[in-house]
Amino acid sequence: MKTALETKQGVWLLPYDPSPSQEDIHVTRRLVESGKMIGIEVLDHLVIGDRKFVSLKEKGYL
Repeated sequence: MKTALETKQGVWLLPYDPSPSQEDIHVTRRLVESGKMIGIEVLDHLVIGDRKFVSLKEKGYL
C-alpha cells in the first residue's frame, strides 16, 4: 500500500498459499474499504500456491 500511496496507483495483493483462507477474504475486504477512503483501488488479491492461483476478484470478494 505504501507504494500505491506514493504513486496514487492501484495495488495488487499477492500472498503465497494454495487457497484463500477466511482471513485472506477478511483482510481483502478491509483493504478494499481502506483503499476507497484514501483513493486507492485494490485491483485484485491473488492467492498463489501449489502451481495455481485464485483471484479473489473473480470469486466476487472485491
